[in-house]
Amino acid sequence: MIQTATETITIPARFNGPRESGNGGYSAGLVAGLIDGPAEVSLRSPVPLDTALPVERSQHGEVMVRDRGTLVATARVAAEGVDLDVPAPVDPDEARRAAARYRGSGYDLLSQCYVCGCERVDTFGVFAAPVDGRGIVASPWTPPCWAADTVGHVRPEHIWAALDCPTYFASYVNEPFGMSMLARMSARIDAAVVAGTEHVVIAWPIATDGRKRHAASAVLSADGEVLAVAQALLIELRA
Repeated sequence: MIQTATETITIPARFNGPRESGNGGYSAGLVAGLIDGPAEVSLRSPVPLDTALPVERSQHGEVMVRDRGTLVATARVAAEGVDLDVPAPVDPDEARRAAARYRGSGYDLLSQCYVCGCERVDTFGVFAAPVDGRGIVASPWTPPCWAADTVGHVRPEHIWAALDCPTYFASYVNEPFGMSMLARMSARIDAAVVAGTEHVVIAWPIATDGRKRHAASAVLSADGEVLAVAQALLIELRA
């Protein structure tokens, strides 16, 4: 049984990923906020911007978000949590050297992403690029104050966003980029991410199965403490 409520969520236009739709990580993180505990969010269609999206809840605790009848996203408790083996830390200097080689995906559709877009002046600047000899990607990240709550802690949906984009670059770490979109993401935030403080975001590939690409990511403090982790499934679009 589905319980239809009057609550809605809205993805502000400034938090786009592709030019005309919501950043996958931000959108998933906002939907995850409707679930108690670690959440698994599936994105079913492009997330419209500046649109009030009705939220439906099932008696089993699952959440569905729609746009005029079209299913946009679903969320449920991550049944197995988000249990990942995080690689050895990357220090900020090493992350800066990696990010200096960042050139974006090469796809114009993604060039204005608020997290990793090369053509945004207000980007998060999470420019994840390969770390020498590691098979992972990394970027420094100093979250801006506007992404934080009243006590200076970065809001969860922005942490999800910062965790999302690097998984794309990790999934292609040893090959040319393809056009892939986030299909499913689960995340766990273990400690506060403080705005105005330098962090490191890392990501690493897990597996590739045809058009499916699995990758994971983590936000680290400057001294290597794991603050948040995520696992993502990306689907490569057909030509």
